[in-house]
Amino acid sequence: MAGNSNQGNSYGRLKKSLGQHFLHDENVCRKIAGELTLSPQLNLLEVGPGGGALTKYLLPLEDVNYKAIEIDKEKVDFLEKTYPAIKGRIILQDILKAEMPFTDKFSVIGNFPYNISSPIMFVMLDWEPHVTEVIGMFQKEVAMRIASGPGSKDYGILSVLMQAFFKVEYLMDVHENCFTPPPKVKSGVLRFTNTNNPFGITDKRRFKILVKAAFNQRRKTLRNALKSTLSPEALSGPLMDKRAEQLSVEDFVSLDKAMTSLNA
Repeated sequence: MAGNSNQGNSYGRLKKSLGQHFLHDENVCRKIAGELTLSPQLNLLEVGPGGGALTKYLLPLEDVNYKAIEIDKEKVDFLEKTYPAIKGRIILQDILKAEMPFTDKFSVIGNFPYNISSPIMFVMLDWEPHVTEVIGMFQKEVAMRIASGPGSKDYGILSVLMQAFFKVEYLMDVHENCFTPPPKVKSGVLRFTNTNNPFGITDKRRFKILVKAAFNQRRKTLRNALKSTLSPEALSGPLMDKRAEQLSVEDFVSLDKAMTSLNA
């Protein structure tokens, strides 16, 4: 979701294909930017700056190495005209295809386009060893899903994967009237704080495959949901009588480690 405020339509045409809704509420913009954890010489990536709603509060931050990634050339042109300080700091590219913007650790902030907010989280997982914090706006339903815990109907693949590597906090609701045009859904802002792989997951790809397989048939017990994924030996544990939504992140890690030992 790209953002801008008090600019009328000067930031160009809205593009539904890019999930664009422009954030115009200054109080919300200030609040989101204010949630960033500032540190000396912070590397910061803004995803989808659009019309500059957050950008105007991020560019003036002292001792911050700011970059932005934006797929829409029209918005890049607008930003460079409106905020000259941003010149040379925008990567014109699709976030889902981009390489990491910094070699050192960095933070990420953005009003994420609703139509790719979940895929953006998978990019954050890939970049996780370098990403210290993410402040992001999502469709509220997606935000609730990512932040939910076991036993909830909202608990799912992204809940487990993100919480395995980040502390996830639901920061605030954002009303649909804060946007132009107003989306048909409410929005929510999350903070992800890197917890430095506390569970010691050694193979992120394998862990992801396990979690996805478990939730793809979430109404079935794990024994049935994972029978094409795991060996008969691995299907015999006590966790196999539960459904995916009943397992904590730690339970999934235990299952992953049990699989590894059986395959060793």
